[in-house]
Amino acid sequence: MTEKKVSVDTAKIKMAIASGLPLTIITYTLPHDMEIYMGDILACFLKELGQEHMIQYLTYCQQELIINAKKANTKRIFFREKNLNINDPEQYEQGMQDCKRITLNNIAYYLEKQKRAGLYVKLVLQFRNNKIKMEVRNNSPLTVFEYKRIHDKLSRVQQYTSVDDALNQILDDTEGAGLGLIIMILMLEKIGMTEENFQIISEKGETITRIILPVSPKTATDLDIISHEFKKSIDDLPQFPENITRLNKLLSDPDAKMSDIARQISNDIGLTGELLKQVNSAAFALSTPCKNIADAVKMVGIRGIKNMLFTVGSLKAFAEIGGSNEVLWKHAYQTAFYSYNLARNFCSDDKSLVEDSYICGLLHDMGKIVYESAHPDFLENIKKVCVSKGITADLFEKILSGVNHGEIGARIAEKWNFPETIIAVIRYHHSPENCPMAYKKLTSTILIADLMTHYMNHEIEYYQIDHEILDSLNIKTEEQFQKICEKLETAFKAQNSL
Repeated sequence: MTEKKVSVDTAKIKMAIASGLPLTIITYTLPHDMEIYMGDILACFLKELGQEHMIQYLTYCQQELIINAKKANTKRIFFREKNLNINDPEQYEQGMQDCKRITLNNIAYYLEKQKRAGLYVKLVLQFRNNKIKMEVRNNSPLTVFEYKRIHDKLSRVQQYTSVDDALNQILDDTEGAGLGLIIMILMLEKIGMTEENFQIISEKGETITRIILPVSPKTATDLDIISHEFKKSIDDLPQFPENITRLNKLLSDPDAKMSDIARQISNDIGLTGELLKQVNSAAFALSTPCKNIADAVKMVGIRGIKNMLFTVGSLKAFAEIGGSNEVLWKHAYQTAFYSYNLARNFCSDDKSLVEDSYICGLLHDMGKIVYESAHPDFLENIKKVCVSKGITADLFEKILSGVNHGEIGARIAEKWNFPETIIAVIRYHHSPENCPMAYKKLTSTILIADLMTHYMNHEIEYYQIDHEILDSLNIKTEEQFQKICEKLETAFKAQNSL
């Protein structure tokens, strides 16, 4: 996002919240329109999370922090213009005597200079693991004595019992971060913040002011109630198809013979067709089509057949729930295709990961598929219970938009006795850093595939993707990322046009 985009894109905000992705706005001069835009983004972000009570407090914090960041950038330009070393204590004190007066009297000049120098102010908003993160970053690292002065000011917060109390005290006005930061901390205490929720650090050439807040206790409780009601309702979902459950037991029998497995599959026309389709796909690159079930079973192997069964069984079970969402299923198939091809090209040395990639990609949004494709009566019953417990219909709808769908999907997968690999990917596909180590690389691969589909649909931007996740597949630049996306999209369209 840049200064030129001043309208709030609610769809992108919803997508970022549902996916745990950051929203970032960068400005170099912070014009008034940009301040308003940042405030509108924050308000929309908090409303989508049901945290309207935080808007007034966090808006003040945001304004205070971005103005302080702009002032810090202006200060750097002033010191450069005066040939003063900002890291020298004596020269720093000398410069600060006139900095505020001179820069304010010619602010347009200094703002243009800092824009040319590439000095930015960056706002970052993110919702992840039920926590709200707001960061203001600027690429003017704090000096040692700036850092000390700011923390000296913050340490004085304990002296004040209220904002009025702080205003009545005489504070040093030479630093813009003085009184404003103290008032900010006092205001944040009203929404349950402690000193652990607030950080000021310098790293990698940036000064970062970070506020991390949990959602309100009521919202957290409401989320738990909704998840619990979904869990109870999951018990009413159809059981996994009996023929597939029976075949899975046979596959788990160490004494079972391939001929017995082939015979069992041959008794089911749907499974037979799916297996032959899989074996004759481009993945196996056969010179002549395979028409024999026994040969197909040997080629696919036990793990491959199990994954095929979970795919077919899930499709049947979803069909019984009472509806279908074409957009979600297209995304599921596209993510599965991308996942498999990413795994095959970047993780070919891990056979199990490659074998599991397709089904994990297909079912990663199982939670969304169930409650967005379900029969209206299924959702209405849950909604009635939630409303009776004091949960607003608005919050319930927000849950349906994607928040917490990983946990709900994982619980459905557990009900259907899916293997732990698939359950873990469904549960952690938006937070692979929390995934058990054994499934972390597979989960990261599925997440990248998922994000690639959204990127190609212009629903997210490259900057929102965690570079550590991309590093897992050795993707280093947006150009490289985009080329891979374009190749996958072309191949996916070609396959679906056959």
